[in-house]
Amino acid sequence: MHGNMRSFVIHMSSSTARRPNAEQLCVDLPNAELFEAVNGRDPDQIAGIQLHPGNLHRPHYPFALRPAEIGVFESHRRIWRKLVEEEIDLAIITEDDLRVDPARMAEALDLLAPIATPDHHIRIPVKQREVPAQTLAERNGLRLILPKVIGLQCICQIVGRRAANRLLAATNQIDRPVDTFLQMHWLTHQPIHALQGTGNQEVAGEIGGSTIQAKPPLTDKLTREFKRAAYRAKLHLHPQRPPTSSG
Repeated sequence: MHGNMRSFVIHMSSSTARRPNAEQLCVDLPNAELFEAVNGRDPDQIAGIQLHPGNLHRPHYPFALRPAEIGVFESHRRIWRKLVEEEIDLAIITEDDLRVDPARMAEALDLLAPIATPDHHIRIPVKQREVPAQTLAERNGLRLILPKVIGLQCICQIVGRRAANRLLAATNQIDRPVDTFLQMHWLTHQPIHALQGTGNQEVAGEIGGSTIQAKPPLTDKLTREFKRAAYRAKLHLHPQRPPTSSG
């Protein structure tokens, strides 16, 4: 699998503080290259994107899309399109604030080699919070699961060509961030798996902070938390379930 696996590191070339980490990822991941991030603050770069205020799908999304979130979503879509157009069966897609443990990642790719197909979307998250609806493989502290509720963040994932095609078709218009949208498997018809225990870390704090968060006033923060909890409760009404074997 390593041989034909490609890796794309989403990186905005103007983010010089993140460049060394992005370049390290290109060393640590198979057949890796930098992929120019879309700047959500540049009207020209997001001109063709049809945006909606959280009301395109149910549950309604209670927050406005920030420019950075629009840029991230479109960056992922451009890579999905590249997979489809260039017939790349499987690719690792990461954001540039990821740090991997190269030995663990090699072991993870070994575990996935006989499993991952162009139909798969496998998160390789930094937070190990997802609860399995099903465990598909387990080895030496690594665990491939179908999570009941799909976790947030798109810092690292393996995406197959047919999965990319499905996600492209479902995202001609957007109304919420890409990680939140991917949680809606009943809408995308794309199951999302997760590989836990890889030792992946997020290092945004070390390399110039997050590109998205600003510190909101406390009342705003509490309102956000309340809305987020209400949204999450609705999400729990749609758990992923193991495929039922027909016949």
